[in-house]
Amino acid sequence: MRRRLAISSMGALLGAPALSSWATRAHAQGAAVVLGQSAPFTGPATQLGLQFNLGAQLVFDQVNAAGGVNGRRIELKRLDDGYEPERCVANTRQFVDEGVFALFGYVGTPTSLAALPLATEARIPLFAPFTGAQALREPFNRYAIHVRASYFDETAAIVRQITSIGGKRVAVFYQNDAYGKTGLEGVQRALQTLSLETVALGTVERNTTDVAQAVKDIMASRPEAIVQIGAYKACATFIRLARQQNHSGNFYNVSFVGTQALQDELGAVARGVVVSQVMPFPYAAATPVSGEYLAALKDKRGVSPNYSGMEGFVGAKVFVEALRLAGRAANREAFIDAIGKMRNLNLGGFPLDFGPQKHTGSRFVELTLLTEDGKVRR
Repeated sequence: MRRRLAISSMGALLGAPALSSWATRAHAQGAAVVLGQSAPFTGPATQLGLQFNLGAQLVFDQVNAAGGVNGRRIELKRLDDGYEPERCVANTRQFVDEGVFALFGYVGTPTSLAALPLATEARIPLFAPFTGAQALREPFNRYAIHVRASYFDETAAIVRQITSIGGKRVAVFYQNDAYGKTGLEGVQRALQTLSLETVALGTVERNTTDVAQAVKDIMASRPEAIVQIGAYKACATFIRLARQQNHSGNFYNVSFVGTQALQDELGAVARGVVVSQVMPFPYAAATPVSGEYLAALKDKRGVSPNYSGMEGFVGAKVFVEALRLAGRAANREAFIDAIGKMRNLNLGGFPLDFGPQKHTGSRFVELTLLTEDGKVRR
């Protein structure tokens, strides 16, 4: 009773706004840092959300076991959006209402684009979304913070590779939404710098594998290389059908396809499939951060290393570093300010560079090759 009276008296003396500010500071100093992740945990893109979440949780579990960041535990809540923007919006509104510290690891371009206006209005960071879409990066948004390179970076690397070995006839198979169209634009921009253009286009609707018409349209143009901007099930279906029609050229995918999931879908048909990567190689300790990831996975039965998991792992490590820099009483604005001070950060052999007006940390891209025996080669 005395404690209630004391708080009541404080409210009368300070006024409601001051009491609210006092409560916020008390919360910041001791409470858990709660993050909200909306991602596909069911449906055709399940592995993307699941593996990203598992990779991030490896870091947060380690940090929490050691006492948290500046004495604060990190809690990652997740909601399933099935890779559908409308469900993502509902999830984001729920997170905003719950007062999460940040939105973390959203998966996909259409979903992240749907969430960004809500995050901006609520002044909640949208941190490390699993997408390279330019529309999330330009114009600059203080509340959008990217760890990975962009799809323009990836498609430029792919086009350089195709043309360096003499390829000129390039077709694009893309998902008919903001993600696919961003990738298509990236390919076309890169080709235009070489006075080339796409020879054919084919589309697939999100969360479907109805690719027969796209295969027909693209195969008729006799392409030397096919760039795919889609999720793993649709891309795998396209590849199998094209191989059945004796297409012998390479297929090129951007990182969002889900490398391991695509490999698992294709099996022996994976030969000649190239995937651009924006994260450190996760299958061997090629960098210190890769070694950390593999060590953290040792006791996780049934979980194999993969690029989606590595992206979650790296995103979580960057988040932890920014939270540490923001200090014991960090709020959202202090956290974002800390991001802007993370210049020339070496995250275990993975370089990152942020700034006050630079919220994309990396432009790293490398190409990997899938093999018929289930391996991923650099």
